[in-house]
Amino acid sequence: MENYFQPEIECASREQIRQWQDERLVKQVKHVYDNVPYYRKMMEEKGLTPADIQSVDDLHKLPFLTKDDLREAYPNGLVGVPMSECVRIHSTSGTTGRRVVAYYTQHDVDLWEDCCARAIVAAGGSDEDVVHVAYGYGLFTGGAGLHGGSHKVGCLTLPMSSGNTDRQIQFMTDLGSTIICCTPSYAAYLSESIIEKGLQDQIKLKSGIFGAEAWTQEMRRDIEQKLGIKAFDIYGLTEISGPGVSYECSAQGGMHINEDHFIPEIIDPNTGEVLPDGEKGELVFTCITKEAFPLLRYRTRDICVLNREKCACGRTHVRMSKPMGRSDDMLIIKGVNVFPSQIETVLLNNGYAANYQIIVDRVNHGDTIEVQVEMTPEMFSDSLSEVSAREKELVNALKGMLGIYAKVTLVAPKTITRSEGKAVRIIDKRKLY
Repeated sequence: MENYFQPEIECASREQIRQWQDERLVKQVKHVYDNVPYYRKMMEEKGLTPADIQSVDDLHKLPFLTKDDLREAYPNGLVGVPMSECVRIHSTSGTTGRRVVAYYTQHDVDLWEDCCARAIVAAGGSDEDVVHVAYGYGLFTGGAGLHGGSHKVGCLTLPMSSGNTDRQIQFMTDLGSTIICCTPSYAAYLSESIIEKGLQDQIKLKSGIFGAEAWTQEMRRDIEQKLGIKAFDIYGLTEISGPGVSYECSAQGGMHINEDHFIPEIIDPNTGEVLPDGEKGELVFTCITKEAFPLLRYRTRDICVLNREKCACGRTHVRMSKPMGRSDDMLIIKGVNVFPSQIETVLLNNGYAANYQIIVDRVNHGDTIEVQVEMTPEMFSDSLSEVSAREKELVNALKGMLGIYAKVTLVAPKTITRSEGKAVRIIDKRKLY
């Protein structure tokens, strides 16, 4: 079985990486211009032809694509090959509008699985491992991506999908799962369930690959401690391919972007200006090897930082920080920018599990924010006065982090619905008015 630590690619010189990107970008722009009328019109409106793009230095000339464009072009207005060459689709949830449908040729699937294989190897995986895939299968990209990557590494692959936690734990113990792939919120739930059943000594996990939703360093440490593993971040979007666009290595100092397939940029989310490495801004991706759904300058809305310093693991591909929030998911409460990750940090630092919901409302023309937080079983036995004191303590801690008042309501253990897919953290009732 091929070793998916590919030093000739993952440890290539910056000069070699740049050469790949220049050549592939030029080819991809021509492919898109010739085969995607929607994007060709956008280029022509800016007076551009493929001849204007000669290298990565010209990337900034190209127009951005946004999720609104993908919805407008639904279902197949951005497909770059004949439908007869497409072998699969995946899709987003469509909770905020039309679904986004992404198309794949067999070549696209193979490259995507290569990227996921790199992520598994970076997390310590080999053909000796049992990879337990508890991401959802189907239209969601999580299950399919890590499943294919696991096969390419040669691991024994358990296609568990999400749900049925008792069965997850049974297979985990009976078949000796060593690497778990799921959302971080579901990993937290699994750890609770394993501890409740007293099965910690029967779990053989050594690492976990967690993505598809935001999670903090505090949540990482909590999962690592409870499951006795090393927790690795993985990043991707359905629109770009799925998980495996970037991944963490053993150094856990940011996620390596597969630069032989994707060119990242950081822009000012308000002006669109390209920012230098090290500055915080919105992440933009250009796909340079995809055939069926080849997005150019796609705005992810994720806020992060790029770092091109050589990593301790030896990989040379640029690293992106864990997303610090989303420019479109950021809450503006009483004129203050609030990110859910800030609230999660406060809760975990004060001994609470990552089981919470943020409820935003508008009362008498003013915004309100309430954070419902689950108590631990130990806290649940507290008296009403002790619970009230804990709520006041969290109110003060949140005010110190956010700069505004947030109501805190402590609720009984297991009250907040557990997520086996993406966690529903925010309920914004203002959108109903």
